[in-house]
Amino acid sequence: MKVVDFIKQKREVLSHNSFELKDWLSPSMRDYWSELLDKANNSPIAAWGREHKLVASNDAIAPQPEVKEPAPIELPEEAELVKADIEATLGEEIHVGEWLIVDQDRINRFADVTEDHQWIHTDPERAAEESPFKTTIAHGFLTLSLLSVLTDSVDPTKQAYPTAKMTVNFGLNKVRFPYPVKAGVRVRARTSIQSVTPIKRGLEIVQEIKVEIEGCRRPGCVAESVVRLYF
Repeated sequence: MKVVDFIKQKREVLSHNSFELKDWLSPSMRDYWSELLDKANNSPIAAWGREHKLVASNDAIAPQPEVKEPAPIELPEEAELVKADIEATLGEEIHVGEWLIVDQDRINRFADVTEDHQWIHTDPERAAEESPFKTTIAHGFLTLSLLSVLTDSVDPTKQAYPTAKMTVNFGLNKVRFPYPVKAGVRVRARTSIQSVTPIKRGLEIVQEIKVEIEGCRRPGCVAESVVRLYF
């Protein structure tokens, strides 16, 4: 039995036997019987039942729309080959970049570009006295902005997908900065591919990138990056 029909049935039973039900009540409750019925008839659930009674009857005669399966995406031959190569290494670490130093000069130049001159980034003397890290640290967005160079994505001699006509940074699913990158340390990226999905004229790749800090167990950044290849 549908919920709507059940509620309707119970309301009809109560309406036909309201006086009998009243006799079952204690004397103190009988004085409030009329008020109780009025509140019941005007309650949200009663209104919901009245509304869905009409909806249910309309649904019985209304034709249901036909659900069509999306047409399969036909990929160019180059894209099919790349997709097969990627699927063979899903979840595996496919790239470890070169070490890159994040010195105070790089941090200061990033602060100038973004106008973020917080002392924890740009004041080594104050940081040595007041910061729990005893030194300045890189902006989290500075670490994030280095992903392209750390993964060799901007090096034309180290293209991961040379048959693609265009590679587009489509965005990030999530980003975390588990540990600060202190001024003067070296970092590098470790990349693994999580998924590859066909799109119109290309592929969408989701990859996890971890920014390793030299001599530190915790990474400076963990990002889920989305890249699109067009062929």
